[in-house]
Amino acid sequence: MTEPAAATSAPEPPTDSPPAVAAVIVLAAGSGTRMKSKVSKLLHEVAGRSLVSHAIRSAESISPEHLVAVVGAMREQVESHLAEVAPEVRTVPQTDDAYGTGHAVRCALSGIHQSGNDQSGPGQLSGEVVVLGGDVPMLQQDTLVAMLERHRAEQAKITILTARVPDPTGYGRIIRDTDGHVDRIVEQAQAGPDELAVDEINSSIYVFDAAVLADGLGRITNDNPKGEYYLTDVIGLARADGHTVVAELTTDTWQTEGVNDRIQLAAVHAEMNRRILHRWMAAGVTILDPSSTWIDDQVELTSDVTLHPGTTLKGATVVAEGATIGPDVTLTDCEVGESAVVRRAEAHLAVIGAGAQVGPYSYLRPGTELGARSKVGGFVETKNAKIGDEAKLPHLTYAGDAVIGAGANIGAGVIFANYDGVAKHTTVIGRDAFVGSDSVLVAPRTVADGSYVAAGSTVTADVNPGQLAVARGQQRNISGWVERKRAGTRTAESARRAAEGSAAPTDAPGSTAQQGKEDQ
Repeated sequence: MTEPAAATSAPEPPTDSPPAVAAVIVLAAGSGTRMKSKVSKLLHEVAGRSLVSHAIRSAESISPEHLVAVVGAMREQVESHLAEVAPEVRTVPQTDDAYGTGHAVRCALSGIHQSGNDQSGPGQLSGEVVVLGGDVPMLQQDTLVAMLERHRAEQAKITILTARVPDPTGYGRIIRDTDGHVDRIVEQAQAGPDELAVDEINSSIYVFDAAVLADGLGRITNDNPKGEYYLTDVIGLARADGHTVVAELTTDTWQTEGVNDRIQLAAVHAEMNRRILHRWMAAGVTILDPSSTWIDDQVELTSDVTLHPGTTLKGATVVAEGATIGPDVTLTDCEVGESAVVRRAEAHLAVIGAGAQVGPYSYLRPGTELGARSKVGGFVETKNAKIGDEAKLPHLTYAGDAVIGAGANIGAGVIFANYDGVAKHTTVIGRDAFVGSDSVLVAPRTVADGSYVAAGSTVTADVNPGQLAVARGQQRNISGWVERKRAGTRTAESARRAAEGSAAPTDAPGSTAQQGKEDQ
């Protein structure tokens, strides 16, 4: 589907409190075979949330008294996921050998009845029941509110969200009567030429009067080629009983777009990302290359943030005012302080302080906390490391399970040896301490405030304030070793000439004479 030109960003939710409904039923029982995946279709993600999580968020926006997800194929995966991300949702399995959307909704109503201990039956649920698919991630609160307001204003018994699309192939067609109300829904396989020409399609998003829904579900049959109970058959029964069925036409067709395969998944993800980027740019964020920038919908940005090409912001990442991210950065569940700069780096569950500098080619693992104006430079990896204000790890360092004081300087190639093969241990570096290049700090160790570690040291004892730690073997220069052990090599020849004080031969590789020969 394509979105109308007028809809350029994700709709903002209405400011008024949404009208409460009796129940929302999320249909999450489909097998999703076209995804060709061992993972349930409902768990594939768009903008950092699973498809079913998007559906649950839409459902919760209208404050239902009951919120039920009907599960079926790969139900263990879906139930486990919902228990983690939306424990308030009641899951109901689609039972027996009967199938179809009508049967799924019947199971949901039965589950609501059982949860309420209402012995009079599910038909006694009163009010409005909203039904939506678990694979329609772009549905917005304001659209559901508009459906409810239309449903109430026209005293309808059923309201259907519909859309006009350029290619309605595969969708049920909305056939209206002379009053503009819905007369029936005709599926593709049963549609005649005139009906196939209709471009208004059923989104499978509904508002039902609870009593009409329960009555219709008790009367529908599975007398069709697939042997399934169709929810759309309830609409025909309602019309035959003289009830009003209305259609709420949306101009934003993306809100009706379901995901059935990975091609549709990618298309919906791209469109949602485009809207997220548009919203942030309108709020004062500079995005230099929207085509290579991806932002999850839980991310929070502030004005005057700058995102360079190749930036991906995931999860609950928060970026403060004036920070610069990218190029080529992936941040997952991170906090970035004001005016920080992160370039060509990856970070997960890390805190980057105000004015800090990260990169290029840095890797911040969970538990990393960078203080204000600190620096983590090229090819530095940190894990569970607390790095103080203005401390520096400029090059080629691994700092795991470390506490580094304010103003400390860690030289190139330093290793915090935190793992002894059984357990992890912590190394503490004091304020303004200096650790020379190519040193190994064997945890647990403390290098105190204002102390030094000489380059190339292996530190196995604590260093007290003001001390210089030198932990390396004494250097010995063995004369004549090359002549004895490497005789006949170019190295030995160069050593001999250097000792004699003579110049390199004129035909030696790299000499001016040799270069002249080569140029000829």
